[in-house]
Amino acid sequence: MPTVLEFPLLTDRFVLAPLGAADRTAFTAYRRDPAVARFQSWSPAWSGADTDALLAGQPVRLPSRSGDWLQIAVRERRTSALVGDVAVHALADQPDTYELGVTVAPAWQGRGVGLETLGHLVDALFRQQTAHRIVAMTDARNEAAARLFRRLGFRHEGRAVDADWCKGEWTSLDTWALLRDGRVGSADA
Repeated sequence: MPTVLEFPLLTDRFVLAPLGAADRTAFTAYRRDPAVARFQSWSPAWSGADTDALLAGQPVRLPSRSGDWLQIAVRERRTSALVGDVAVHALADQPDTYELGVTVAPAWQGRGVGLETLGHLVDALFRQQTAHRIVAMTDARNEAAARLFRRLGFRHEGRAVDADWCKGEWTSLDTWALLRDGRVGSADA
């Protein structure tokens, strides 16, 4: 019988736990950064009220097929500073299938935060949540995200060209996936 993620999740450098009120200021600040928002669904107009609404809608559990998103804070173990967040979405139309997202504050980019935290979260989803499949969608222009998912062992399943109207322009989306049993299949670039 599937269980649910148990927090906190600990990596060598970070603590992962659901985003909370103590994260409000730092979370809002990096979401407002134009470089951080560039390939994300939100804009630099993100506000404290937007953060409050997100926090108010957080689920306490993430059961399979719930359709819920859980925003997970990534805090440095030594200082408890918020360095980014990862998100997990339990897809409503597929059992034991989860979608991931990641955002890293500018001061922490390029320091392996995404690799360390998503790698640990993927392992926890397979072990604790008994996930069958984990997916991610990225803007095709986001080369850093593509490198990250490749390093994590995700297969590039395809590109939907000009498939998403986002921020006043058509963008292409890449789909990435990883299966519990480790099947990789053919990977395309």
